[in-house]
Amino acid sequence: MSESNPYLNRRRLLQGVGAVWLLSVSRVGFAAGSHVVAARIWPSSTYSRLTLESSVPLKYKQFALSNPERVVIDIEHLHLNQVLKGMHDLVRKDDPYIKSARVGQFDANTVRIVLELKQSVTPKLFTLDPVAGIKNRLVVDLYPAKNSVEGDPLLALLEDYNKGDLEQSQPGPAPLPGKAGRDRPIVIMIDPGHGGEDPGAHGKMRTREKDIVLKIGRKLKALIDKEPAMRAYMTRNEDVFIPLKVRVAKARRQRADLFVSIHADAFTSRAARGSSVFALSTKGATSAAARFLAQTQNESDLIGGVSMSGDRYLDHTMFDMVQRQTISDSLKFGKEVLSRLGRVNHLHKRSVDQAGFAVLKAPDIPSILVETAFISNMDEERKLRTPRFQQQVAESILAGIKAYFASGAALAHK
Repeated sequence: MSESNPYLNRRRLLQGVGAVWLLSVSRVGFAAGSHVVAARIWPSSTYSRLTLESSVPLKYKQFALSNPERVVIDIEHLHLNQVLKGMHDLVRKDDPYIKSARVGQFDANTVRIVLELKQSVTPKLFTLDPVAGIKNRLVVDLYPAKNSVEGDPLLALLEDYNKGDLEQSQPGPAPLPGKAGRDRPIVIMIDPGHGGEDPGAHGKMRTREKDIVLKIGRKLKALIDKEPAMRAYMTRNEDVFIPLKVRVAKARRQRADLFVSIHADAFTSRAARGSSVFALSTKGATSAAARFLAQTQNESDLIGGVSMSGDRYLDHTMFDMVQRQTISDSLKFGKEVLSRLGRVNHLHKRSVDQAGFAVLKAPDIPSILVETAFISNMDEERKLRTPRFQQQVAESILAGIKAYFASGAALAHK
């Protein structure tokens, strides 16, 4: 895809909740050896991320110091510029891991970054090639120390993923005993798309997909939590990037009965409008629009930035592992949600579409992806910004969940 594609251009908008410092770099700047064009810090309770975006690949060395705890990064063949000098202003007081950031010219050709820490961390550094309008990146992820990871299921999954041990092709945990909705609560995993370094789509009014879908996800969780026979979990409940495979693995770890991924995507034409629901396909997309959407959503890992060096399943596909019955149930579930969405918004298509969405690949959990509306359509962008429409979408999804279980299809699956 070319950079004239609105989907790709949207990725340039990496500002807002995460601290961001941008600089337009002139040819003079390049001649001086200052290649860093943006610095971003994304704090979260799960992990904090520092990203340096550069016109050229960055060569680095990293080590740790104690008393106080620090992570030191030396970047070779680099000179200070205003982006780097302003990095100390990016650190938020509520960052759980980073206390301060200091940057200096260590020698004639080396810039040194010192991150003073609030707690013991396990740093993970990696580089990313340019993608979707974003230049070369050096990524510094700061995870809490090992003892903290063991008590947090999401952190444990992220650690497994970073080590290449997230073996989704292996059988998941044993199903919860009893029938969902009859003998025990129905477990629903809510997946607000994108997050952190990956903003998702954005509209003309600079509304960001990642923010809107998180609000809808929280509203849906609040509704589900009021239901005595249901229990909800979220793949993310803050502005943090979670890899696609980890989202799926978290649903399986929680032994979810249903998986709902929430989005508000863009299209090449601003005239595109309406709500849609998608399920997984193992035989190709059922429409050109579904194929395009799956390609853009599956690009999330590249945009959000994950180190693939230890991911032994990088090229592994689970298509052959997905049970036909699970896809059939996903279509039934999606149909119930789609019909309820049609009561609060125009439908882009009146049937559940299918494509190879990576986030829908749990082999044993009926999974759907809900496109709430097109954020690239100005009228729908305005709707998406309103708490009323966000609530209506959440209520529609809940109504679809209830109808699906009332139909008996879920009992047949389990």
